[in-house]
Amino acid sequence: MANVSDAGRDAAVSAVGGDGRALQARGQRTRQRLLDAAAEVFDRIGYHAARVDDIVAAAESSHGTFYLYFTSKEDLFEQLMSETATELYALIGNLAPVTNSPQGRAALRAWLARVSEAYARYGRVIRAWTEAELSGDPIGRRAEELLAGLVLALTRRLRLPKRSGLDRTIATLALMMMVERLNYFAASGRLDVHEGDELLDTLTDVIMAAAFG
Repeated sequence: MANVSDAGRDAAVSAVGGDGRALQARGQRTRQRLLDAAAEVFDRIGYHAARVDDIVAAAESSHGTFYLYFTSKEDLFEQLMSETATELYALIGNLAPVTNSPQGRAALRAWLARVSEAYARYGRVIRAWTEAELSGDPIGRRAEELLAGLVLALTRRLRLPKRSGLDRTIATLALMMMVERLNYFAASGRLDVHEGDELLDTLTDVIMAAAFG
């Protein structure tokens, strides 16, 4: 995994067209429609299998319109990843220090609820991002850099106790994967969770137990 300490610094992407010019409100809506359609296509058939044809069909748009906003499928995906990373970095920044107290548990649970809300919005992009990361191509390496930055940022926020044989970065990555997978299985109906509170309470208790024993 790449050691990128400032990957979030350039994660934000302005709402611009393929020619680099700022978009008006109507253009921003069209661009967002294409981004939403691409996220759906990537999630349904995979990033590598997806074509611009599939994206414009899902958006009920045209190739000409697509290329007003993006230079390629790869450019669109870069922007999707960067926007998602920006939201995730902001979420990590809102994580208060986790303490072994009722207040600490309540703060962690509230944060995990915001994570679940973010996953509902960006889960499709995160899954496509994971596929791209495993590919070894340039877009996959970009995904790896962003993930590395997120892990490092979360490691700095979540001060897990240092234990013999425990690597804090690996522990934080394991935590991220657990939270992501549980939200994925819940969102896709593969996990029989009747109430959102059940998922949040279980996640909170597992993390508290791991951190404080």
